[in-house]
This record gives sequence, C-alpha cells and structure tokens, in this order.
Amino acid sequence: MTKDYYQILEITEFSTQEEIKMAYRKLARKWHPDVAGNSNDVISKFKEINEAYEILSNNIKKADYDRARKFYNYAKSSKTEAKNTEQKTENTTTKPDFKETKQSNTKKEEKFAFSFNWEEFIAKKCRTNHYKKEENKSAKRGNDIYTDIEISVFEAINGTNKVVNMLQTQVCPICGGRKFVNGSICNECHGTGETSNYKKFSVKIPAGIKDKSKIRLAGEGEAGSNGGKNGDLYLTVHILEPKSYKTDGLNILKTVQIAPYDAVLGTTISVTTLKGNVSVKIPANTQNGQKIRLNACGIETPSKQGDMIITIEIQLPKELSNEEIELYKKLRDISSSKVGG
Repeated sequence: MTKDYYQILEITEFSTQEEIKMAYRKLARKWHPDVAGNSNDVISKFKEINEAYEILSNNIKKADYDRARKFYNYAKSSKTEAKNTEQKTENTTTKPDFKETKQSNTKKEEKFAFSFNWEEFIAKKCRTNHYKKEENKSAKRGNDIYTDIEISVFEAINGTNKVVNMLQTQVCPICGGRKFVNGSICNECHGTGETSNYKKFSVKIPAGIKDKSKIRLAGEGEAGSNGGKNGDLYLTVHILEPKSYKTDGLNILKTVQIAPYDAVLGTTISVTTLKGNVSVKIPANTQNGQKIRLNACGIETPSKQGDMIITIEIQLPKELSNEEIELYKKLRDISSSKVGG
C-alpha cells in the first residue's frame, strides 16, 4: 500500500463526508488541468485526487480501505519489531544456530511481504464490487425538474406560447459519471462526471389557466440511467398584473392620460383591448377622473363577458413655452366659467 488517500486530500481518517467533499472540491479546483496546466505532473496529481475521493466518498470502499490500511500499518510495525528481535537474537546466539535463525527470518519475510499486496487487493475488491453492482443495477428513472414561468393576465385569458430556456445537468454520456475513460480524464466532462447544456422548450399555455397552475412536460427532466425513463419538467405558472391595466372581476381597468386641450375640445384615442386596438371617442369638456365603459371588452367566460372601464386623467404639461403661457393668461382673463366654490 503506497498511497495514503487521507494525506492526498489533506484530511484525517476522522473527517466527515462533508469535510471530505469540501477538501476534494478545493483541491480539484486548484489542480484542474484547465487551471493548473496540462503538464504530466498536474494531470497525475488531479487523477490521484479523484482516485482518493472516489474511495473515501464511498462508504463501502472507504471501509475496505480503512481495514486494509490498519492491517498494513499493523503488519509493517510487526515486521519492524520482528527485525529488531532477529538482530538481538543474532547478537546472542552461536554460529551453528545462525542458519536456523536465517531460515526462520526468511519465512517471516515471506509472511510479511504478503501485506504489501493490499493496495492491489483493494483495487480488485473495488472492481469486483463495481461489476457486481453493475450486474445488479436496475433501470432508474431520472429526477424531475421544477421551474417557474411568468405570463400576463391577457396571456392567461387568451392562451399563448412561451419559449423556456433551461440549463439541464446530466450524467456525462461518455464516462457515465466515472470521470475517467481508459485511465485518462474524460474529455467530455473534464473530470466532473456531469455535463450541462441549455435546451429550449416551446410551451403551450392554455387559455383560462389559473395562477400557480403546473404544466408537465413528460420526459424533459433529468436523464434516466441503465435504460430508465427520463424525469419530467414541471412549470409553475405565475400570472402577473400588467403595469397599465388592472382587473376587477371580469372587468379590466385602465387609466388613460390626455392633454387639457383634448379634455376641453374632445378627441379620439386608441386603446388596446383583448380584442385588439379600439378607437375611443373622448367627448368635449371631459372632466378629470371621468370614466368611459367599453362594453364586452373585458374578460370572457363561457357564461359572462366583462367590460373595460377607462378612467380619464388630465395630464398637465411639465414645461410650457412662453407663447403657451401667454395663451393661458389670455384664456384666464377671458374665461367666464368659475371653477371651485
């Protein structure tokens, strides 16, 4: 046993799985070939770090490694003690006994030499467990993915199509999540065991959908393993109130700003409704806050039809030219109407 995986990850045998993971991530970032370079030493170090993490992050492999490590250390210390004993015996025995002592020592050397093959034993055991696990693996369904999507009130009423761009993380299709291919770092996932790609989905939002409803896209979740089916993608729909519109039951409320002269003289404006743009006549002498009802331009249900109610707001200009100011003064002087009480 030539490798101390605890020393490689700079941790102790009493470290928790969370500490093991944190140590691995720290070293993997430091020694990743994209960061530290593509030299043979860096690649060898990065491979060694991944090898240590693969053993210590798996409870079964870690237990096997710990047992072998303890046995190796015990055998090593026993061998040292045996050598010391042999040396003392050689100093106190006669020459006729030397041959017997040497033969006995050779047998002990053979006995303790066996302990140096434990690293190979662990690797063989891990391979055996892996093959057994592969044989016993059954098809596993991929995980479901959940995300949110926002639509306007009008889109909820009429229905719409939305394009969703999702980042999906999958098990690397080349190395199968094992991070290495034929002993080398996987070129596809660069040793992470996963690949991430954006995928666009065209989602049909049905008319009349309710807030926080869920839409399921079958098979668009994470990929299954061992022939298992993919998971599903679930979209939670959030209906947003538009900035310039509000709803009151089936009625749609909107505030429209007009200039003072349009309020006095009257005008025609264009208003966007669920049925498209509608021309609305503003009568002369319209007052601030006055309401105009557009019949059957609100929210429609199978049994009822709402209206759109427009509230007129007279918007005073922020800046006036000298000529406009003079006209307002003249209007004030010649006006016969009285405002206020």
